[in-house]
Amino acid sequence: MIDFPWLTLTIWLPIFGGIGVLVSGDKTDRKSGPEFTKRLALGVAVATFLVSLPLWFGFDASQAGMQFVEHAPWVPSFDVYYFLGVDGISMPLIILTTFITIFVVVAGWDVISYRPSLYMAAFLIMEGVMVGVFSALDAILFYVFWEAMLIPMFIVIGIWGGPNRVYATIKFFLYTFFGSVFMLVALIYMYFQSGSFSILDYHALALGMKAQILIFIAFLLAFAVKVPMFPVHTWLPDAHVEAPTGGSVILAAIMLKIGGYGFLRFSLPITPDASAALDGLMIALSLIAIVYIGFVALVQKDMKKLIAYSSIAHMGFVTLGFFLVFSIFRQPEVSTGAVMGIEGGMVQMISHGFISGALFLCVGVLYDRLHSREIADYGGVINVMPWFGGFVVFFAMANAGLPGTSGFVGELMVILASFRADFWYAFLAATTLILAAAFTLWMVKRVIFGEVGNDRVAGLKDLNRRETFNLGMLAAAVLAIGLWPKPLIDVMEPTIENLVAQIQISKLPGNDPALANQPEVPLKP
Repeated sequence: MIDFPWLTLTIWLPIFGGIGVLVSGDKTDRKSGPEFTKRLALGVAVATFLVSLPLWFGFDASQAGMQFVEHAPWVPSFDVYYFLGVDGISMPLIILTTFITIFVVVAGWDVISYRPSLYMAAFLIMEGVMVGVFSALDAILFYVFWEAMLIPMFIVIGIWGGPNRVYATIKFFLYTFFGSVFMLVALIYMYFQSGSFSILDYHALALGMKAQILIFIAFLLAFAVKVPMFPVHTWLPDAHVEAPTGGSVILAAIMLKIGGYGFLRFSLPITPDASAALDGLMIALSLIAIVYIGFVALVQKDMKKLIAYSSIAHMGFVTLGFFLVFSIFRQPEVSTGAVMGIEGGMVQMISHGFISGALFLCVGVLYDRLHSREIADYGGVINVMPWFGGFVVFFAMANAGLPGTSGFVGELMVILASFRADFWYAFLAATTLILAAAFTLWMVKRVIFGEVGNDRVAGLKDLNRRETFNLGMLAAAVLAIGLWPKPLIDVMEPTIENLVAQIQISKLPGNDPALANQPEVPLKP
């Protein structure tokens, strides 16, 4: 089963399926036209999820290396190859991507009336491209997939977005594209030093401290924008507010995770010495995101903006867990805490994908009925929408880190790892448990509970079957990870342990016996 090209199928099935959906057209002159387009899109999304499952069931959790590897010439004259593979870091993110896309298609079923074929096709193509990002092991292939993500999201926000969609779209594009240029320069530089575009070869490359710092900064500019980290986070609330529900779900659930993935795949293993030297900066930025952005979320009046700022604060936990590793190395008994911090960041990424996606779907349910995201326009929703109110309360509790939900597991692991590094890191990180409860429960109190706010709220109808399916499946995923995270952690652990062992070895030439005979790599002008 491992020899079958499952990764290629998972990447290109949604891409070609999306093209097929687009070619099928909307056929608005025939009643069955849009319905056929939507059914075709859903079929492609479900099929993609099913063909991604062998990656989970066929994955050898005892191995740290790349699995399901595919290698073929692409542009061999430039040493560019179609090189794919997954490990315990990338494989769960691929499953998350294929799983979430199903709900995005279902969520737009009754809502998108203008050019539904283009809408569905954009998300399917985006799905395939994001799977490509998580599985690419050739730097140029990675960069092509990385940049290709921008196009479908640009279209989704630009066509189906809100009244300020042009501003939000251009801001989203400029922020993300700007950082990517520096990443490309770094990738090309490492090609000339290693003679290869293989990302795995970059991991073994001995670089001088000056080169490492410049490469780390180049990667930081690309990945920090995607996370997004403070202070390059301002594009995200605008994009979320203007994006349609499906766009917000994909942004929060998948695209933000690509920045975190980049730190694990590139920054930590390629530039460990620079990462260690600059870990104080990364921890400070992460803690600012957790604390300051948490207070910013408290004053939001728009539900989407509140959840968007919540996402920034929770992603701060991810980067904190990743860069705690070097502070823990400086303390005794390093290995357990270092591994726990990165594992906690990974669990937080997966958990946040489910919880944030569900919260944006909940906001979309209300917006589809009253066309308002303002908290003040609601009140007492649970009186007329009891099922919906129950789901909102559940996901709000998960967002606040309630024990028994996935939101608790990742945050607890990162906080425990923070204690190994510094008490004050843990103290500041733990404030998110208070802040998240404050801004989430404040929103729930104003929107869900109390007396019915107005006549428009009184006329609301509860969830339909499609909405119940979406929220029910995501609730099951949140509970599954919250009550039994072991299968997910077991898949990640060997890869993360190997990564921690790898980044403890200095890549400065002469420091590691294996690299002792390699000369200092000068930085070329």
